[in-house]
Amino acid sequence: MPGTGSELAHEHRRTALTQQPADRSGNAALAAERDEAATELAGVEGEVSTRAAVEGGVVVGHDGSDCAQEALQWAATLAERASWPLHVVRGWRIATAPQPPSWELGYVPPIGEYEQAVQADLEADVRAVLGAERAGQVTCHVVHAAPVRSLIEAAQNADLLVVGARGRGGFAGLLLGSVSDQVTRHAPCPVTVVRSEHKA
Repeated sequence: MPGTGSELAHEHRRTALTQQPADRSGNAALAAERDEAATELAGVEGEVSTRAAVEGGVVVGHDGSDCAQEALQWAATLAERASWPLHVVRGWRIATAPQPPSWELGYVPPIGEYEQAVQADLEADVRAVLGAERAGQVTCHVVHAAPVRSLIEAAQNADLLVVGARGRGGFAGLLLGSVSDQVTRHAPCPVTVVRSEHKA
């Protein structure tokens, strides 16, 4: 992979690369997440995406936090050096989605409008980090599912999965022990956890 020795050494200090065999410790938590998402989708199946289809390249989880922005920047740099496609994935539910423009007191918009609002929010975050030109080479996926499930399923055919060490919303308050821990245990590909430059 292209890059100078000093650049790669700096990246190594900021990241942790792990690939652990899956175990059963997270099965109950993952099942609970599936049940919650399924409850929201009752009667509206097929109206929103519930899985990101990825064929190779880098998948990076993104929840809108500063740490996710740093993980995105790291993943984009790696993908460009390796000539890999970059996929940015955001898991969401109505409780974590921004309000659609049509929302008003007493009116709940269709779930598809929440998905559109999440998509617009994610694309804006990607442009903020990468700029419009680089962002145009990125595929953004918004998935109506809990973060762990959305990332693990997106990574089925990926070369690498990248996550930040902390987050918010679906990734709330995590060190390496919540979403990051579940991802490193259950992901079907290598995982890089990008450690933030920001103090907690």
